[in-house]
Amino acid sequence: MNLGFVSAILPDLSLEEVFAFAVDEGFACIELMCWPPGGADRRYAGVTHIDVTNVNDELVASVRGLVHKTGVQISGLGYYPNPLHPDPAHRERVVGHLKKVIQAAPRFGVHVVNTFIGRDWHKSVKDNWPLVDQVWPDIMRCAQDNGVRVGIENCPMLFSLDEWPGGANLATTPAIWTTLFEKLPTLGLNFDPSHLVWQHIDVARAIRDFGTRFVHVHAKDARLDADALYQHGIMGLAWHTPKLPGLGDVNWSAFFSALTDAGYQGAVCIEVEDRAFEGSLERRKQSLRQSKRYLEQFM
Repeated sequence: MNLGFVSAILPDLSLEEVFAFAVDEGFACIELMCWPPGGADRRYAGVTHIDVTNVNDELVASVRGLVHKTGVQISGLGYYPNPLHPDPAHRERVVGHLKKVIQAAPRFGVHVVNTFIGRDWHKSVKDNWPLVDQVWPDIMRCAQDNGVRVGIENCPMLFSLDEWPGGANLATTPAIWTTLFEKLPTLGLNFDPSHLVWQHIDVARAIRDFGTRFVHVHAKDARLDADALYQHGIMGLAWHTPKLPGLGDVNWSAFFSALTDAGYQGAVCIEVEDRAFEGSLERRKQSLRQSKRYLEQFM
């Protein structure tokens, strides 16, 4: 396995500076964010370390040159919108950009693109399946034509009561993954244990059951707040908080034990969404250093 990080936490660094940080700190790989230029509509979105709307030979040579010079690999390209958004115009826009990310990836020597399956949060899981059937086969054909594996992250994207109870991403549970893989046989998972621990889903079992589907892994923790859970119950919000690996309730020993048993040999990229480390660029860099030191004991 190769230890890396998700570049979204370093939006103020250029691509060259992100690679320089990675090599200075001994990281093996980076997942590079490829949002459309022009800003973000939520935290950790809108970061553009590779602009796939303007891919030319000069950009390709520059990116490949950084990989060759530093020895730091690109574990995947990341773009995490909602391809099943209830607004058709929004859907068309984000799906169009997702295809650009997929088409650009092999030019940079990258064969994994990570994203969300999406969801119309006004509808039940059952009522979202026709939209999956409408939108996703074409995306998967694009990926297959370009020799790219698509990794779906299992984050519920549930942040407010407006999105309750399902959030804006359908691919949240083993039962849903099973149906997705039946519908889209070449789909992969970008697995993040933090989103399972607060749903009380057995992380190690999920790895054993679905590890052959993993094309990428995120390392993020989540701390459960027992008092908030008591006050508001499991159907409330804000009783779990994203934390750095080792500062939450993920059992990282069991996590890596299951990963090795499953034969996973790919990237494990630290994803920082811990507000306690967001105050400055130096604090965010420190969060990556601290997470790396913690995770290395298992790898």
